Amino acid sequence: MSTVQKLSLALIGTAVVFMSANPANAVTLSKGSTTPTSNGIFSTVLGAKTIDFNDGTAIDPNKVATYSTPNTIVVLTQPSQYAAPAGDNSPYLTISPTSSNVTGNTGPVTINFNQALNYFGLHCGSVDTYNSIAFFNGSTLLRTFTGSDVSTPPTGNQTISQDNLFVDFFADPGETFNKIVLSSTGVAFESDNHSYRVANVPEPTTTLGLLAFGVMSAGSFVKRKLK
Repeated sequence: MSTVQKLSLALIGTAVVFMSANPANAVTLSKGSTTPTSNGIFSTVLGAKTIDFNDGTAIDPNKVATYSTPNTIVVLTQPSQYAAPAGDNSPYLTISPTSSNVTGNTGPVTINFNQALNYFGLHCGSVDTYNSIAFFNGSTLLRTFTGSDVSTPPTGNQTISQDNLFVDFFADPGETFNKIVLSSTGVAFESDNHSYRVANVPEPTTTLGLLAFGVMSAGSFVKRKLK
């Protein structure tokens, strides 16, 4: 086997390892600000778009996100039903089990995105252990977080900062997601200012083309050196 063939095979092997190692099938949580404005806490992530629910609906003005139940938007606090995130006087989303007989008892709310994302964030209010958020890539579940991941421990308190904060979720390198499911087995899961960022991911064919170009370039270099 020639030196060029050996080098080409080595580069291809390295490329295969690189491509298989990059996707991590995971999403990472990061806790953000606990200082709200009267409109809640907003994402500080560069390039993020926000759905603030201030028009009374869960409809994305950028037409990237689609909510399964766009009309469970409330304002302020209704005892035993829902509680506004601390300091937030603006409309927000509330979710409760279908059997709870309260406002927002729609069961899980699914958010479908027509583009791949690498970031999602939201202002969580009075975090409870029974609140959860699941991330999917198509039908594949990447990871599920509960209130216990957001607050340690979550108490459902309507005023303390550890239970009322902005939470950022980032896709690991090589990963994206395009569906999120918000759910709660108790009353209630309150959140505001949902934010997302579209991922700029090279197409697989582009990646393979760049690798092939690298292999050919390396082979050409070795040939010149042999001459």
